[in-house]
Amino acid sequence: MTSSTPVSTSAAATTTAATATGTAGSPARLAEETTQGKTTIAASVVQKIAGIAAREISGVHSMGGGISRTFGAIRERIPGGGTGASNIAGVQVEVGEKQAAVDLDIVVEYGASIVDLARAVRRNVITAVERMTGLEVIEVNIAVNDIHLPEEDDQPTPSPAAVPAPSRVE
Repeated sequence: MTSSTPVSTSAAATTTAATATGTAGSPARLAEETTQGKTTIAASVVQKIAGIAAREISGVHSMGGGISRTFGAIRERIPGGGTGASNIAGVQVEVGEKQAAVDLDIVVEYGASIVDLARAVRRNVITAVERMTGLEVIEVNIAVNDIHLPEEDDQPTPSPAAVPAPSRVE
């Protein structure tokens, strides 16, 4: 029994030293390592969890800026184009060995308190990511890019050619 204790301790010390430097550039980071094996969690997993958790909050209309939402809508219509980490519009993550940081770009519904909404989104994202991955979420940065107005759903968007821009000069 005494021989297994030093082996376990030295293996843990070797593992800790190796993971501190060895996985810095890998796409899937170390979340947990035990004597029975290790668990890695890809950044795309954290990205999806954060995106779903943010959308669960009432008052979040959509994710991403205008251009990323447009490309995302086009990509979803292409067979096989709606999958992958780069297709989570408005969600960027940094995943380390034990921690994660999340950046969200959101569009809010008109009338929602942005301060309260951001607080609820932040709390829900932190709770979901930490519960599902075991990673400590050190920050969730939220950028509100737009406000969705209810009448935008009712009216078709006119084409730029149909509505001439008023002249700014005479």
